[in-house]
Amino acid sequence: MRKLVALSIVLVLSAGVVGCAQTPPAEEAAPPENDGTPFTITSSAFTDGTTIPVEYTCNGQSKSPPLSWAGLPAGTVSLALIMEDPDAPVKNFTHWVIFNLPRETSGLQEAVPRDGTLADGAVQGKNGGRGIGYIGPCPPKGPAHHYVFTVYALDKSLDLAAGATKDEVRQAMEGHILGQATLIGIYQNPLTD
Repeated sequence: MRKLVALSIVLVLSAGVVGCAQTPPAEEAAPPENDGTPFTITSSAFTDGTTIPVEYTCNGQSKSPPLSWAGLPAGTVSLALIMEDPDAPVKNFTHWVIFNLPRETSGLQEAVPRDGTLADGAVQGKNGGRGIGYIGPCPPKGPAHHYVFTVYALDKSLDLAAGATKDEVRQAMEGHILGQATLIGIYQNPLTD
């Protein structure tokens, strides 16, 4: 009988030790969302500080270029992208506003449709030409202009409708930007002197 009681106590203690050994520490339970990679935006059509190919401008098809991003900050819920021309006669002319891009997206393919709402739920705002979606570079006569693509990682989705202006998007993003990354392309209109 004593042997049976002793064996039962050993089995109970062993089960407790095994149970404790299988419980991972709380800090190891959830892997980090970011492996330390910097938040960046790139394009396979041009590199930072180089010329935007003509097909993405008013002298070509005026289709949006392909874009990719990586290294999203931890806690990112959605992304927004604004493209503007700080060299335009009307400063910071808006070429593209798109927001509520799902966190899972790693970029945008070229020639994004000019629809208010895209298939993945992303929403497009109003450009400087009062249209929806992307409008390609079309600088006037003179030196090359710089076109700034900025992607924002946000801790929420924006409660705005299609056609929202750049200023409305910026106001809605205030206090919710976890990080941002910038890509700059240049373009000089070849049809002007």
